[in-house]
Amino acid sequence: MRYRRTPIEVESPEQLGYSTIRYNLAESSVADMPFSDLHLDLDALVLAYGDHLGHPGLRALLASEAPPLQPDHVLLTVGAASALFIVATSLLSAGDHMLVVHPNYATNIETPRQLEAAYEPFPLKFDEGFRLNVDELIGHIRPHTRYVSITVPHNPTGVMITENDLHELIDAVEAWDCLLLVDETYREMAYGSVLPPAASLSPNVVSVSSLSKTYGLPGIRLGWLMTQNADLMHTFLAAKEQIFISGSVLDEEVAYQYLQHKPNHLARIRAEIARKFAIVQDWIAEEGLMEWVEPQGGVVCFPRIKPDAPVDVERFYTILNGKYGTMVGPGHWFEVDRRHMRVGFGWPDDAQLRAGLEAISQALRESTL
Repeated sequence: MRYRRTPIEVESPEQLGYSTIRYNLAESSVADMPFSDLHLDLDALVLAYGDHLGHPGLRALLASEAPPLQPDHVLLTVGAASALFIVATSLLSAGDHMLVVHPNYATNIETPRQLEAAYEPFPLKFDEGFRLNVDELIGHIRPHTRYVSITVPHNPTGVMITENDLHELIDAVEAWDCLLLVDETYREMAYGSVLPPAASLSPNVVSVSSLSKTYGLPGIRLGWLMTQNADLMHTFLAAKEQIFISGSVLDEEVAYQYLQHKPNHLARIRAEIARKFAIVQDWIAEEGLMEWVEPQGGVVCFPRIKPDAPVDVERFYTILNGKYGTMVGPGHWFEVDRRHMRVGFGWPDDAQLRAGLEAISQALRESTL
């Protein structure tokens, strides 16, 4: 396997340096939590090798939210990215067919590509509201399809899938005897009803999630995958053992103690998301050079500069980054036209968010032809 750095990682805020950015609208998570705000008791923790599946109490907590899932159906990983890597490298060999919705997070695309799988992107289109046409997607499944990969809510658009469509897709992968991978890192950020963890619905489903995006804890590198399929879990555990052996007992204990108070944290976070989302709604309603598909979940949206807007796109980014010190996720991060941009509204505070959105508007007007 040949590794290649992707633009979203090379150009990420943490690589460029947070101190170089005035208004950071490139993040896809809520604000990072200071360790002092967690109020944890770690004095008795022994820094030994941990359970290879992961902290038993934490796995029990995660499984308890979605019967019939059991603790042994949960494998803790180093963030969601390593879970996606484990799934791809466990299931795919050169020539194996897999379907992935596109645009998407880089790991969902780059790892299958580097494994020389028969990677088939399934495009979501702005003019169709980025809606996932499940019937059309099912029509692309083949006898040698290993898995279908979706993200719910979708990153970078924030568009949701209905529970009925999810069940229809699960019925299809069961009929074809393949798997459905659901990257549900943003699941609990849905603005309406929250879907159940997809792995609770069928042994043919693998769910992946983490504490990075919804809970603002990317620094502890704690993610997980779930599956009811015992053979798959055995393979995924073997992969983890060969890569990590076990996870960080410190990270896992932090996550365990944090999630014991999950309802309180989630209520606060969802209120913050709603407030900031309203700020973005007000801005896009007034910004005549931009258009969007309004997201239904998450803390990102994927607006675009209107196709008929007389904007020099490269000059726009130069002015936005250089003059105004404002960063968004440009379209090429997701292998689409740079008129698109991912705008993250969960990470900055209200004042920074408003200032960053105003900087986008100013840069647009200063780059008109």
